[in-house]
Amino acid sequence: MWGFSGAPVLRIFTWHDLTVIQMKKSSFDHIKQTWREVARYNRNDDFSFELEVHKKLLNAFHVGDYYFYVFNCATAELEYVSDRVVAILGMDSPDQLSAEYLVNNMHPDDRPYFFEFESRVVDFLKTLGPERILKYKMAYDYRVRSTNGDYVRVLQQSVTIQTDDLGSVIRTLGVHTNISHLKKDGPPSLSFIGLEGEPSFHDVGRGLLAGQSGIAALTKREAEILQLLIKGNTSKQIAALLSISKLTADRHRKNMLQKVNCRSTTELAIKMMQQFC
Repeated sequence: MWGFSGAPVLRIFTWHDLTVIQMKKSSFDHIKQTWREVARYNRNDDFSFELEVHKKLLNAFHVGDYYFYVFNCATAELEYVSDRVVAILGMDSPDQLSAEYLVNNMHPDDRPYFFEFESRVVDFLKTLGPERILKYKMAYDYRVRSTNGDYVRVLQQSVTIQTDDLGSVIRTLGVHTNISHLKKDGPPSLSFIGLEGEPSFHDVGRGLLAGQSGIAALTKREAEILQLLIKGNTSKQIAALLSISKLTADRHRKNMLQKVNCRSTTELAIKMMQQFC
């Protein structure tokens, strides 16, 4: 168990216990696949990371008590966690915190948002070139259970600190800030914060998982095609880029127009920018 010590205790697991354990395992395996997708299974064991250089980024994160960490997307491991996690989550030591602990101890109501937000982050990063990935900060909140059983609402903010030449994300620097005193209730929200003059997209998860309609109802593939349409690609070009037929691309375009009640792709693009900007 996390954060506890003492003599071993013999426990007989029920079928309910085993089901819960399996559900937690499946949840963590699911989110690992998302992280590996953005990392493209890239692994670079020779990475020399000068942590002090990146600590200056914390000025942009600091809104309360916080700890920071380095996350390896390919291995789904926290390679470094700062000491303040001990005070915030009640850990005996920073080594006790892992990505699996965070996923498994997330508030059940917030976990679906977390999975969807991580997926949206991956989709968003795919639209950026290698040089622009480093210019965005991802921010969203959720509740995580501390070792004493209480839930702490943390604001998770992360920036990419290492990529390869193709734009694959290898490592990120993240901060978890305790915002329990700032946000008492309400669903989690997601924002993409542009740095160095890049545009920001605030609260892009508004209405998520609560009777979605309009832009929020688009599938991942439809959202991907919409991004390409906004960049001026034709159905034929989109088909080539996504390795699908032109007929399939056209069908996705038609479905999007029907979902959002638009008469043209231009109108659809305008609606998207109005929602996300």
